[in-house]
Amino acid sequence: MGNVNLPTPVALAGGAICLLGGYLIGAIAGPDTPSRTTATVQSYDAASGLLCLTGDTVEDQEGATDEGTLCGTWRRTEGSRDVPEAGDQFRFVSMVVDATREGEAGDAGPITVIYGDVVD
Repeated sequence: MGNVNLPTPVALAGGAICLLGGYLIGAIAGPDTPSRTTATVQSYDAASGLLCLTGDTVEDQEGATDEGTLCGTWRRTEGSRDVPEAGDQFRFVSMVVDATREGEAGDAGPITVIYGDVVD
């Protein structure tokens, strides 16, 4: 059997098609990314890091109560200096994880973690 040489443009086009196909498969079949949402700060406890948010967009979030309130541990955006106060607009992404809070014993339960920052 002899060597078969492909012209360079055909090889490059084949590689581009493979990359595009991989991207499309990843975009379609990949995990859903959480969408950033804006809500109103109801309360924030600096000692425990517990942040409570309200608003129409909060009702659809996993971990929200029947009253339309989402409370969870706030994880600050890097470089953030603003501390949320009641009435502030807050852009966030929330996740519910199975874990225990620091210092608590017992079975792991769902904890809501809120990543975000105050909107200027």
